[in-house]
Amino acid sequence: MLMLAPELKSQINKLWDRFWSGGIANPLTAIEQMSYLIFMKRLEDLDSIHTKRAAARKETHESIFDGYENCRWSQWKHLNAESMLKHVQEVVFPFIKNLTNGDDVLYAQYMKDAVFVIPKASLLQEAVAIIDEMNITERNQDTQGDIYEHLLAELKTAGKNGQFRTPRHIIRMMIELVDPDIGQTICDPASGTSGFLIAAYEHILRKYTTDDIINIHEDGSLHNLVGDKIVEKSHWNLLKRDTFYGFDFDTTMVRIGLMNMILHGIERPNIRYSDTLSKRFDQKAQYDIVFANPPFAGSIDKSDINEAFKLATAKTELLFLELFHNLLRIGGRAAVIVPDGVLSTRSRAHLTARKLLLEKCDLEAVISMPSGVFQPYSGVSTAVLVFVKGGRTENVWFYEMEADGYSLDQKREFVDGKGDIPDIIETFKHGKIESAKSFLVPFETIKRNGYTLSVSRYKRVQIQETEYEDPDVLIEKLSKLENEITGELKELKELS
Repeated sequence: MLMLAPELKSQINKLWDRFWSGGIANPLTAIEQMSYLIFMKRLEDLDSIHTKRAAARKETHESIFDGYENCRWSQWKHLNAESMLKHVQEVVFPFIKNLTNGDDVLYAQYMKDAVFVIPKASLLQEAVAIIDEMNITERNQDTQGDIYEHLLAELKTAGKNGQFRTPRHIIRMMIELVDPDIGQTICDPASGTSGFLIAAYEHILRKYTTDDIINIHEDGSLHNLVGDKIVEKSHWNLLKRDTFYGFDFDTTMVRIGLMNMILHGIERPNIRYSDTLSKRFDQKAQYDIVFANPPFAGSIDKSDINEAFKLATAKTELLFLELFHNLLRIGGRAAVIVPDGVLSTRSRAHLTARKLLLEKCDLEAVISMPSGVFQPYSGVSTAVLVFVKGGRTENVWFYEMEADGYSLDQKREFVDGKGDIPDIIETFKHGKIESAKSFLVPFETIKRNGYTLSVSRYKRVQIQETEYEDPDVLIEKLSKLENEITGELKELKELS
């Protein structure tokens, strides 16, 4: 439900059709190849912008295309199909892979192991023509981001390691609950397409944009977030360069996440390739906020598990939970998604993980979500955990979400785009009071229940009192009814 003009949506759909009919049916592969082409075009567009700015300032600009003019999009986009495919494969793609890192080519450092797999000359030519027509980099920031999000919307299957794209309205809810601000460092250690980091960026911009100029779509997405109240250049530099940090163990997802952030206006996204559960990752407590929806399925080789972990398990959903805790500074906050098994499974590792949340953190909220939220990827039941590192939990606020604004079947059709989400945010922000769908449970009660965090364990059953009539009155009514029936039967016999 993105705010794209019909002609742009038509062009994106046409691009998808060309890739599918051209033999690239895997959506992840298709998006990756599209990203390479978008990057090729963006390089020249940005180089042209810097050249003009330098000229206006009467400065010199060293173009990345010096000596490689034939790698400019404008130079090869007019070639015939066969010549274009050969030129991109043998000249342009190697050029991009060998670019040195810099403000405009950060994406290039993750191109080292990239492979250009567009198989047909006709497909490349048609894709280049469609992307050229879109004028992506010449459009405003909102449209650039929406174009890429519309492409990503086709990722409708879960990855082999259990990762899948988190619905954007669920992400926005989690961001609202934590309420990030300028000056805080924000991390997603399983960043995927960078949805959490982009939503956090937009949330901060919204706080510093005049209300009258913000455009809110019916699905909750925000546009025209110009940040007109941010007057300090240092604050802009902080937001665009030193606020958002993401890690993923899949280089394809790193490239897609980087492109997504770049097209949403974050100049130097700190997205890195790393298996954050492995020994090679430094679990330093250096972030103010953690947002994440880590892979639910699978386990890691025990010999490669980071020695900083204290949990004796190879289950990734539990290791990630401890990782979130380890990455936060004292007083840092997290909003993360976990499968229901984390909340109630009775194994020693699960119990230890829950004790960590309750006894070494302030577990503020457990928001149970209906199983259909992650359709069509998965029917798994999940919950959002919100916690602060440090201290100890006194009360946990439980909320049982029944609707999220979309149908909970495979189709996930738009209903109102909200469901219980506004009530969750409002109730949480105003003291986590009890309501028809929410309630507070003291730590001691949870401890007595084996540290279980399943909402069903503490859900209050509504008992409806029924007032019964006095037995003597009931007997009198029955006797009267009996006499009436006897009289009617007697009349029937006389008539017969």
